[in-house]
Amino acid sequence: MLENCRNARERWGGVSDLIDRWLKERQELLVLYCELSGESEGVEPEVLRHKLVRLCEVLVDYVSAGHFEIYEQLIEEAKEFNDGGIELAAKVYPRLEETTEVALNFNDKLDGCEATDEGVKSMFDDLSKLGEALESRFEVEDFLIEHLHNVHAGKEAPV
Repeated sequence: MLENCRNARERWGGVSDLIDRWLKERQELLVLYCELSGESEGVEPEVLRHKLVRLCEVLVDYVSAGHFEIYEQLIEEAKEFNDGGIELAAKVYPRLEETTEVALNFNDKLDGCEATDEGVKSMFDDLSKLGEALESRFEVEDFLIEHLHNVHAGKEAPV
């Protein structure tokens, strides 16, 4: 039994570390977002564009890590425990895909944005849409972490 517990810790403990690092990246994303959304008039468009570029870098990294690392690990854990997690993930995954589209569209728009007052203002108009999408995304991600990972903490996967 101790060996099974050790194996579970080795197998899924790494997922916890991965999630912790990812959530720190989420925090960085939120800080950048809040700093940008709090910017006032009169700031040089090039300075704002630079901040938008940094936000998009972290945004794309965060979204990518979610799709290509975190969600895969959560799904693997759900498969291992076979307790309805796969079905649950399938139901909420479309909401994640919707928010991914909003994030990637925001990033793509920035690529075509010029560092002019109008170009940057246009990006700021889309910033609130991005914020709404991120809020929704974080809720779904937290739900998945709770129901596909935390619920299994300290449990052994069936053999």
